[in-house]
Amino acid sequence: MAEVIIVPTSDEAGALVADEIVRLIAARPDAVLGLATGSTPLPVYQALRSRVGGVDVSRVRGFALDEYVGIDPAHPQSYRSVITREVVEPLGLDPALIRTPNGALETIEHAGDDYEHAIAAAGGVDLQILGIGTSGHIGFNEPGSSFASRTRVKTLIEQTRQDNARFFDSIDDVPLHCITQGLGTILDARHLFLLAFGENKAAAIAGAVEGPVTASLPGSAIQLHPHVTVVVDEAAASQLQHADYYRYVLAHKPAWQGL
Repeated sequence: MAEVIIVPTSDEAGALVADEIVRLIAARPDAVLGLATGSTPLPVYQALRSRVGGVDVSRVRGFALDEYVGIDPAHPQSYRSVITREVVEPLGLDPALIRTPNGALETIEHAGDDYEHAIAAAGGVDLQILGIGTSGHIGFNEPGSSFASRTRVKTLIEQTRQDNARFFDSIDDVPLHCITQGLGTILDARHLFLLAFGENKAAAIAGAVEGPVTASLPGSAIQLHPHVTVVVDEAAASQLQHADYYRYVLAHKPAWQGL
């Protein structure tokens, strides 16, 4: 079972995850981070800014979850640009050590395999940050994605395009295809942190944590992983049947166990 931590605010969630990332980097200066984009991980990245001052991050490596296909990497909403703007530059990471999937049309046929090889060459992801969509998707693994899937091109459903349209001038500007780490790729990471905030994520979180393991809700794949920490605010936790149990477990957790 995933460890579920319910906190009052997204800022507290961000601080909790940021502290764990700093501990990881202190123990392993060349740690490999799995970097999510979108609004959900922003509290983590913001909290890290005040925590990495005394930590050597020059060797930290990172792999983004996904990228749009056919978008100019210099476009402000490409995930290359987002990761650079929100993570690399504020934290002082080496941009040469931070990778995003290659969405260029010229090389898209083998871009998935190339990314898988790069992750393997880095020794795998130590800590993967995840958000979850209202459809239950993680990364861009839409409902129906195989739990064994690897990095590949996917077609975005209309709900996901509508959710992401706020970052573009209109939904017509949201690309139809993306390249995303597969569920199998994500499950290879050594520690997963799944974050969610707001009532609109409550159904997806309840399904991912307490529902059946099903490709119809890709987030439920976390139930197959041995080390998952789910961090949610009260609103996102509002449909969890066992919320009181999760609070009880956390209150009585031995300090030596960590997260």
